Amino acid sequence: MSMEETDECGCTGDPKRAQDDPAYRRALWIVIILNIGFGLFEIVGGFIADSQALKADALDFLGDGSITLVGLFALGWTAVIRSRVALIQGIFLALLGVGVIGFAILRAIDPGVPEAGIMGALGFLALGINVVSAFVLSRFREGDANVQAVWLFSRNDAIANVAVICAAALVAWTGKSWPDIAVAGIIAVVFLHSAYQILKNALIELQEHKTSADHPA
Repeated sequence: MSMEETDECGCTGDPKRAQDDPAYRRALWIVIILNIGFGLFEIVGGFIADSQALKADALDFLGDGSITLVGLFALGWTAVIRSRVALIQGIFLALLGVGVIGFAILRAIDPGVPEAGIMGALGFLALGINVVSAFVLSRFREGDANVQAVWLFSRNDAIANVAVICAAALVAWTGKSWPDIAVAGIIAVVFLHSAYQILKNALIELQEHKTSADHPA
């Protein structure tokens, strides 16, 4: 397949296409609905199962849906504003990671064994939803910091779901709460790593915008 054919079919990442293609906007709406809808469902399941990992994953879903919605609106804004939005997205994700670590520490002080069956069931269901989301967004994963942030949020969800499933299996096997707490911590670390990537990309773009403004061609 030639490069022209590849570009026409949209099989490769293209920053301009990702921002202007109606298919990308439809993909974002699908991801927003799936994330917010399941996040609300999972947060209830997290309290019923008394699972920190499920609660952390639910916050990830709700945060992803909200931030993706902002990212959708940002597509029509200037490049500088989109970079600033990505900066806010990175800060939000970092705060989310710190919050999850805090809740995990509190849970470690006052441990309780979560319901492994509910954890596993919701973990598998969440993984299925995130596989769909990641597939929908996969051809749009290249672009500016805002576009990349949306992709990283979706990818994080899938990683978190696999971790929740593993935690459920370990809780069932050991009868202890530590796998649930450990996975909540792992999810938080993934949040913080992606927040760093998003913030770095956004700051680089903002510096480039400033340089272009100071030294116009």
